Amino acid sequence: MDKSTSQNKLLFDIKMCIANIISYVGSPQNFNTYDSDTLLQDAVERNLITIGEAINMLMKLNPEIEITNTRRIVNARNKLTHGYDEIENMQIWNIIVIYIPVLKKEVENLLNE
Repeated sequence: MDKSTSQNKLLFDIKMCIANIISYVGSPQNFNTYDSDTLLQDAVERNLITIGEAINMLMKLNPEIEITNTRRIVNARNKLTHGYDEIENMQIWNIIVIYIPVLKKEVENLLNE
């Protein structure tokens, strides 16, 4: 697989995980619903881990890729994977509300190039 194909596959995987998170959380978004539903939390966290791993691979493949907060995304993945007992639901909620919309736009732009 060439570099461009690999990059597009990783971007597509990120796009699909974002779509999953958005569909799981629903609209209107509600922290109280998220906070009280452990199945929802598990589903969202699993997709965030996949996003973080894909971003990590993208950074190795193309260090110049224009995605905001790449290091923070990978750090969140590492914390979910290795420091899961330190994660607060509000931290994950902030990722969903603040960072996922930005990442969604950036990934779509990169896929459309």
